Amino acid sequence: MTTTFGTSLDPLGTGATSLLRFATAGSVDDGKSTLVGRLLHDSKSVLSDQLEAVEHASRSRGQQAPDLALLTDGLRAEREQGITIDVAYRYFATPRRRFILADTPGHVQYTRNMVTGASTAELAVVLVDARNGVVEQTRRHAAVAALLRVPHVVLAVNKMDLVAYAEPVFAAIAEEFTSYAASLGVPEITTIPISALAGDNVVTPSANMDWYGGPTVLEHLETVAVVADPSRDAARFPVQVVIRPQTAEHPDYRGYAGQISSGVLRVGDAVTVLPSGRTSTITGIDALGRGVDVAWAPQSVTLRLADDLDVSRGDLIAPSAGAPAVTRDIEATVCHVADRPLATGDRVLLKHTTRTVKALVKDIPSRLTLDDLSQHPSPGSLAANDIGRVVLRTAEPLALDAYADSRRTGSFLLIDPADGTTLTAGMAGAAFADGGPAADSAAANAADAGWDF
Repeated sequence: MTTTFGTSLDPLGTGATSLLRFATAGSVDDGKSTLVGRLLHDSKSVLSDQLEAVEHASRSRGQQAPDLALLTDGLRAEREQGITIDVAYRYFATPRRRFILADTPGHVQYTRNMVTGASTAELAVVLVDARNGVVEQTRRHAAVAALLRVPHVVLAVNKMDLVAYAEPVFAAIAEEFTSYAASLGVPEITTIPISALAGDNVVTPSANMDWYGGPTVLEHLETVAVVADPSRDAARFPVQVVIRPQTAEHPDYRGYAGQISSGVLRVGDAVTVLPSGRTSTITGIDALGRGVDVAWAPQSVTLRLADDLDVSRGDLIAPSAGAPAVTRDIEATVCHVADRPLATGDRVLLKHTTRTVKALVKDIPSRLTLDDLSQHPSPGSLAANDIGRVVLRTAEPLALDAYADSRRTGSFLLIDPADGTTLTAGMAGAAFADGGPAADSAAANAADAGWDF
């Protein structure tokens, strides 16, 4: 039997338009918020009351034309300072595709916000001011996109109107950025010359750059291929809740509900429940109130197994032939997002998919300098916005994939056990290249009541 897979958010193949999650990033004053505002305005994705509010705010600031940047800079501090601080999410659609846009900050002190916005993105738009070219922050944004394994990167060379729409200026910037991004391992790079303020090549082609024959920003967003065949990925099913109605109608029903993180599951598949390692066979899959023979990511389904196993929230169900390794020792690249530093010897909670366990920070071997990708050895701690390598030891075994293989089951969060604050976003495995295990530090052997690993 041949199975036809739907789009990424159309698992039943109903023909609904696909969804693209993308993030924007750029240095301060590169015009990123103006680009997003122009994209929303020219694609007719702005409500009339929103546009009236922007026009009123623009007039109060003495501007003749609406400042489209105000469509995304929603915080009062952002409007006062003229910079983007928080991640602004915007939802819009065209007849060809639906979009979730994460407008991320460009300032270096908000690197953690960009990591948050780009962590689920399938495409990143990096903005560059044509007058300044590739700067330190541009390289930082490209490095973050590569670190997070964002599969598509668009370089939007903005303010082309201020360099007389000169092709050589665009070509030089595009060549420099493409060479740098390719060295980081970015798989696909598209370069587009634009003027967000004038609207050139954002939604409509520019009459001022007849030398450019590529797509506009919106056209590329509508046509870039982001829907992958789920059968290419190893199946992973984190259990969210165990369903046992124990009613007269269903006295013996036992199902395991959750969302398929990746891959395809079929009735009859031999599966392993991790971390216990017990095996069984899928006897039924319930989706949207009916039984199906096959299900794939990102469907939310309920699995029924042939054997009465001890399965609970946080367990991972995977095909026996390709189950991930179970470990308590994790080496990962992390971005520290909390104001409180992360230090060697810290006790934390580690949340992976639906499972949360105690963990110890055994070592922090290095901190990454995104400007030149150099490693600062043995920093001892990570401050807010720092990206570095950590070695963790968990109190209970976890079934992790490498982040390079799965962004869903290769990622995790470190949480402060005292107040539940999110401390760090982690990616299992190496950042840009494979590395050996880090050496244990003296703090790795520290003992603490209730944290005896």
